[in-house]
Amino acid sequence: MRHKPLRNQVIVITGASSGIGLATARMAAERGARVVLAARSGDVLARIVREIEAQGGRALAVTADVGQRKEVQAIADAALAAFGGFDTWVNVAGLTVYGPLREIADADHERLIQTNLWGTIYGSLVAVEHLRQRGGALVNVGSIASDLAFPFQGLYATSKHAVKGFTDTLRMELIAEGAQVSVTLVKPASIDTPLPQRARNYMDREPTLPPPIYPPEEVANAILHAAVHPQRDIFVGGGGKLFVMGKEFAPGAYDELAPAIIALQKRTERPREPEGALHAPRNAGQVRGDPPIYVMRTSAYTRATLHPLATTAVGLGLAASVAALVGGLNPRRTRGR
Repeated sequence: MRHKPLRNQVIVITGASSGIGLATARMAAERGARVVLAARSGDVLARIVREIEAQGGRALAVTADVGQRKEVQAIADAALAAFGGFDTWVNVAGLTVYGPLREIADADHERLIQTNLWGTIYGSLVAVEHLRQRGGALVNVGSIASDLAFPFQGLYATSKHAVKGFTDTLRMELIAEGAQVSVTLVKPASIDTPLPQRARNYMDREPTLPPPIYPPEEVANAILHAAVHPQRDIFVGGGGKLFVMGKEFAPGAYDELAPAIIALQKRTERPREPEGALHAPRNAGQVRGDPPIYVMRTSAYTRATLHPLATTAVGLGLAASVAALVGGLNPRRTRGR
């Protein structure tokens, strides 16, 4: 399946007021697409639209909470009214909560699931209902947390596991009915976005992301690649892919990394902002965060996997790396065996 060039597409992006969503909206507009930006922060979206139009692009802002199906339907209706429909729908909207599962309030758990999971479900179902008629692409942004668990981000990992299950099922059903709709799950590793600063936080300091950290533009590029050249799954960040493969080879060894993962999330000494943007929009408008460690310039692994001829070679190299990684991490490994 192959879709229209980006310059001929209308692309809907949820969670477009910050981070990966904002990076994707700007990149899509730069490449000639008409973009529909959706998020809760209407004032921020209006500013971004003015910025895009000042550079010669075409954009539309729709204030919406993706956790409400009627508001997601309003996004699709607005795209239809302004541009006659859309060719690609990208579900990016998502938030997280940092803290031990036993300490987190039920209301915070429920809000996270409403946004991360139900927002993706509503967006996908509304989008596919339109795309069945004209063909196109659905791109859901999961995470390496779709395949891994992370202590102190338990419900985030839960939501991303569920997003993967839903996305895989929807793809199979569309294949069974012969619909010309591609479904891609993008799974970023740690990405330099304001996600930690906008999180609901039960820890005693501002959280940070475990290394390696990649730029949000790498995710945006993968999303827009899938809008034209569909792929089933795209990992963004070779480091994240290594951890997923290592966990599959030695899940017990990965579990033993829990103390190290918790410590990595507490590497900053900055005072925490406990509320975050979970229940109400705040601190939107920025693509990048402010991690205390180095951010990679690019992901050679991801760039290679976007070109099928390179994928086999990359996979063989990763398999060798995982074998070495597992051999070093497995606490039950003994000499001479």
